[in-house]
Amino acid sequence: MPVIVVGADTEKGRALVDGLVAPGREVRAFVSDPRSVAELRAKGVKVALGDVSDESHIQATLTNCFTVVLVTEAARDGRERAFATTELQVMRSWAAAAAASGVNRVIWVHEGDSPPVASAETRSVSPASPALVEEVVALDDARVLPEERSGVEGEQHAPH
Repeated sequence: MPVIVVGADTEKGRALVDGLVAPGREVRAFVSDPRSVAELRAKGVKVALGDVSDESHIQATLTNCFTVVLVTEAARDGRERAFATTELQVMRSWAAAAAASGVNRVIWVHEGDSPPVASAETRSVSPASPALVEEVVALDDARVLPEERSGVEGEQHAPH
């Protein structure tokens, strides 16, 4: 099942895409920087280009994805955002888009509280974690999300 990284044109987002790209796994990316598109496509990633604050565009790109990885750096960095002025507004629109699209799993790359996402398994991973990529890949691979991060290793993995 596809995984999409929203904010794949951030430093953490690029690292996550690189860690997720693997045989048998469909990786998608949502970016605002047109210069990122060719690089990501060369890695076999399906890319959507747009405004990260455009809830309807985010929702459309999440359609038929199993997991969405939301890199909140893209909600507060210097990029143009026409539909929201604060990080919290962007995060709330992402949560609404994820719920409306029917994704099964939401992984926030965020420090602190994240908006809830109705009917989706949700976890947060600190962007400062030295094992960020490994943690996100393990959460995407897990058949069922563990209650605690320390339980990620050794979980049964879902096929992609």
